[in-house]
Amino acid sequence: QVQLVESGGGSVQAGGSLRLSCAASGSSYSRYYMGWFRQAPGKEREGVAAIGTLGHTTYADSVKGRFTISQDNAKNTLYLQMNRLKPEDTAMYYCAASRFYPGSLQALRYNYWGQGTQVTVSS
Repeated sequence: QVQLVESGGGSVQAGGSLRLSCAASGSSYSRYYMGWFRQAPGKEREGVAAIGTLGHTTYADSVKGRFTISQDNAKNTLYLQMNRLKPEDTAMYYCAASRFYPGSLQALRYNYWGQGTQVTVSS
């Protein structure tokens, strides 16, 4: 089993930056592939970024060039650096762990989820 706790959300103006963190715990954590998702009110949860095998990264088109996913295995922590934020990035952000699908942006392929951290970007 894997436990995930996000932090780092907040309110920023458009053009600003935030770094989200996801602290992971659990004896089998190292076997999982990690990703970030977001969900805005009234919208479906969407994949934002994911890390696959050998550190290969996948990004949604809407965040390419602005967001960077990274992982510190020594600290069991996943990060999402978000730059040049836009109002449409406003959402609850979740980290998630997938046992079998490296680099996937499909929520159904993830087994464990954190509680989320809110990101609000004002214009």
